Amino acid sequence: MATATLKGSGSDLRTREAVMRQLEADPRVDAREIGVSATDGAVLLSGFIDTYEGKLAAERAAKRIRGVRAVANDLQVKLRLSRTDDDIARDAAKALSVRQSLPDKVQAVVHNGHITLTGAVTWLFQRDIAEKAVRYLPGVVGVVNRIEVAARSTPKDVRRQITETLHRMADVDARHIDVAITASVVTLNGEVSSWAERDAAAMAAAIAPGITRVDNRIRIKPQPLDG
Repeated sequence: MATATLKGSGSDLRTREAVMRQLEADPRVDAREIGVSATDGAVLLSGFIDTYEGKLAAERAAKRIRGVRAVANDLQVKLRLSRTDDDIARDAAKALSVRQSLPDKVQAVVHNGHITLTGAVTWLFQRDIAEKAVRYLPGVVGVVNRIEVAARSTPKDVRRQITETLHRMADVDARHIDVAITASVVTLNGEVSSWAERDAAAMAAAIAPGITRVDNRIRIKPQPLDG
């Protein structure tokens, strides 16, 4: 069962309790050794969890709570059944090879259960695909993504293309999002109502041609719990 220290304001306590309930309700999260604290909309997850997938799921669960504006994920992965690096490496090689959108230059190095991805891709979204391909493999305790996106010319109208994409998306209120481009880097500013909107906006920018990095500075609007 997730635990929390009974300190802070009433709003902080309600946020902690809501996060704890969300963690305990998520079937991908073993919350028995997770500690939760909250201060002014910032949530800290600490303790232990049994899989890297569960660590990421716990973070997503906390972000879904209304009033949460930031999450520090200090969970440590403590595997119930360890696997050798050789086993994980074989699984990683297979997982990368079956993603047809990934070039052969993408490689994985495994050390003590930690996977480091290297290589180069043409599109920024390919970098995310590679990470998602290996993060849920059994025995993985962490992933470091060092894949580089090859720089190339950015179309002059890419800012307009990204803006139009944001306005077409049903799950994003683009009216309060500003898009700026310097060379091949997109910077997003503004405010949205949820982490899901923030992540969707970043994805819209990541699939634009010629973009090598997305600097997502979008803030989450403060939405304190009732009461």
